Amino acid sequence: MKRLIIIMIAAIILGGISGKILFSKYQDIDKYIFSSEKKVYFLEEGVYSSKKSLENNTKDITPKLVVKDNDKYYVYVGITKNIDNANKIKKIYTDKGYSIYQKEKNITDSEFLSNVEQFDILIESTKKERDISTIQEVVLANYEEMVINQG
Repeated sequence: MKRLIIIMIAAIILGGISGKILFSKYQDIDKYIFSSEKKVYFLEEGVYSSKKSLENNTKDITPKLVVKDNDKYYVYVGITKNIDNANKIKKIYTDKGYSIYQKEKNITDSEFLSNVEQFDILIESTKKERDISTIQEVVLANYEEMVINQG
């Protein structure tokens, strides 16, 4: 009888440990599989510490989105989910002499992500710089309206 109780206690302890391990693994998987965050490429022209410096260095850049964060001004010229489109947009600005930095960010706004996917299709189908700039102007305005102003 004493042996049976020891075996039962050992089984309960081992079961609890196994359950805890499996549950922690499931939580980790759950974060990645069911996450609504999606990777988006932001094309950044630069970061400026003053409004005057920003205006002097970016007066010829259109379209652009200026985001102020911690007393710094971040200037973005494009947002896309497609790496080929990111390279296409980046080339437009590097050909004009600008240094463009590609950054990956996770976005959770599903409506904005859906819009970006639709605009990516348009960018894929064109090679005209003017068309790409017009599309990116809308994407940047959408990001400002849907993500920044809602957050």
